[in-house]
Amino acid sequence: MKSKYNVGELIYDANIYDAMNTDLADLPFYQKWLPQNKEAKLLELCCGTGRLTLQIAKAGYTITGVDFTPSMLERAKIKAAEIGLEVEFIEADIRTLELPDKYDLIFIPFNSIHHLYKNEDLFQAFQTVKSHLKTGGRFLLDCFNPNIQYIVEAEKQAGEIAAYTTVDGRQVLIKQVMKYESKTQINRIEWHYFINGEFDSIQNLDMRLFFPQELDAYLISNGFEILHKFGSFDEQPFADESEKQIYVCD
Repeated sequence: MKSKYNVGELIYDANIYDAMNTDLADLPFYQKWLPQNKEAKLLELCCGTGRLTLQIAKAGYTITGVDFTPSMLERAKIKAAEIGLEVEFIEADIRTLELPDKYDLIFIPFNSIHHLYKNEDLFQAFQTVKSHLKTGGRFLLDCFNPNIQYIVEAEKQAGEIAAYTTVDGRQVLIKQVMKYESKTQINRIEWHYFINGEFDSIQNLDMRLFFPQELDAYLISNGFEILHKFGSFDEQPFADESEKQIYVCD
């Protein structure tokens, strides 16, 4: 996306991404809301390397994954081939996506909307969903619930957030520093990468924060009805202390 905000290339290195993002705590939630009819068509926007896509495809659903990053999609295709699945993966910008099909369920998981930095970016993505959703179809979305106290504490000093080994043998350590811009609602995050014991680089992970009433209003003004709003993937009611904002809309 052409913006002064960005996500660093190393963060989108498929092997580094996959080794860090192995958790499937959100999978049961998305599985619960899948249509009972396995002939239904599903669309995942911002699918990454297919962390959820492939699990859903393994259950017998027809699902299409869309992502902006070629390296992520190449990794997703390799993973699909390794387990004998045929899944359609499409490289595209979700703000301008135009597909010939309509879908019974569309979802944007894993906090991906935080990389839509301006309101117009978010609204374009929502209109993409609207134009591809069948009448009576469902739209699912999850993102963070902004925690100002956490941001203030994290601004004080760098903290280690991850340490792991990739499938290609790299030992990765990540330290995080951040600075919140209140005017733009952008959390300027820097990930300091140490690979095989040596400093490698600083990678940006800028994230637009969406406050609860704000995001509710944006969904409604873009033509969605909010059927449920949860604060966790086990469907606890959304509350002050909720870490997540999780929506089920039509």
